[in-house]
Amino acid sequence: MIQPEKSRLVQEVADEIYEAYPFLWEKFGQNGRDRTEEDNYHHLDHLQAAYEMDSVDFFIDYTDWLNTVLTSRNVSTSLIIDNYERLIRLINQMDLVDENEKRVFVHYLENALKHLHSLLKR
Repeated sequence: MIQPEKSRLVQEVADEIYEAYPFLWEKFGQNGRDRTEEDNYHHLDHLQAAYEMDSVDFFIDYTDWLNTVLTSRNVSTSLIIDNYERLIRLINQMDLVDENEKRVFVHYLENALKHLHSLLKR
């Protein structure tokens, strides 16, 4: 994914999350908003690395690590799920330079969502 595509996607996801969950402003403030954008750049960087390695497992491992870190900071797994669902929807709506990359990113995110849902059932 080229940088302008990433930037647009990250901004849209963060805007949507903070619009859907106004309590996040009260709980985390601007710093939380900034971290949400930063986290989404990390999601996309890890998706890119997983794509280049042809390894959904790499992205699942990242998702496990992310869930551990964020839940330790009082960010629920359900917010990670919501974030990934937004990424899938917005990526599907975008015209990207590399359509195969787009398809694989969505596939990896869908697998990570299944994994996160399985963690909630434990």
